[in-house]
Amino acid sequence: MRRAQWVGKDRIRQPGRPHPPWPGREYTVAGVRVFVRRTPATSADAEPAVCIHGLGGSSQNWTDLADRLSDDLSIDAIDLPGFGHSAPSTSASIQHFADIVAGWIVRSGRGPVHLIGNSLGGAVAVYLAATRPRLVRTLTLISPAMPFRNPNRSRQSHIVPMLALPGLEIMAGKVFRSRSPDQIVREIVESTWARPDRMHAQRFQEAVAEARWRQMTPWTTAAYIHSFRSLMGVFFQTLVPKAATLWRLAEVITVPTLVIWGNKDRIIDVRQAPRTARAFRDGRLLILSDVGHVAQIEAPDVVARAIVPLLEPPRHLSPETETTRTGSGEKASSR
Repeated sequence: MRRAQWVGKDRIRQPGRPHPPWPGREYTVAGVRVFVRRTPATSADAEPAVCIHGLGGSSQNWTDLADRLSDDLSIDAIDLPGFGHSAPSTSASIQHFADIVAGWIVRSGRGPVHLIGNSLGGAVAVYLAATRPRLVRTLTLISPAMPFRNPNRSRQSHIVPMLALPGLEIMAGKVFRSRSPDQIVREIVESTWARPDRMHAQRFQEAVAEARWRQMTPWTTAAYIHSFRSLMGVFFQTLVPKAATLWRLAEVITVPTLVIWGNKDRIIDVRQAPRTARAFRDGRLLILSDVGHVAQIEAPDVVARAIVPLLEPPRHLSPETETTRTGSGEKASSR
């Protein structure tokens, strides 16, 4: 495992104001209607990248990071089946999601790509990079959902026993629709951000609009629960000797891999971070101070500055190699 490095602030785009969510289109991939947003590149030399959101997230989660990286990357952010504006699929397994993303990379003709995943999307990215290595140039994992055995190390541990309840999808749907979109967004931000007060008012309203859309979509809660159950199945797989777990798959990945984690992550414990970075042959680690589970949203400047070194020679790197600062003024450390 290496220390993560980063470029100076002048090396990434610094937007004067938040850009609205990037436009997207619906495509059919492996028989599933999938929605993909593309951020226009600002350079002819920009390389292709694909971003995969986490459980309950969407392609909108990448708006700010894609903006900051548009000089270097032409980013496609995909809504996984059942999330965002994508239709549900017959399966919600990690393997199926990886097949959908791989299908998009092949269909778009832009591979190999720089692959970036957060949480559940990180697990999908690991599976894809291990099983379809020719489609991936580099791998960036932001608080990836790598399996751990102690459920008390996640704020969502209380939900796990409920996954066995019959008819949970119906009950959850009623609860979800009974809440106001504002309340839904506040609850999500409270659980995934270290500092909810950092959220820009425009971003909050965009998230509220998306929550309102999800309340009108009949499959929203079912897709969430089915995906959560599949993810837990991947976690329980670690109890089976010699199983092809995500940890074993990580060991065969050879592309440069960057692991980024917020030290205030309450969804997946930051103590997972060193083990995760060490699992890859060319892994490097960056732990951000005072940042939660969705660093690409809460601290997009630092995440962008850490991704750029994967794309270019070392001569552009900042002389700082121990600490930098997030947009909030807090320190970030590479270990």
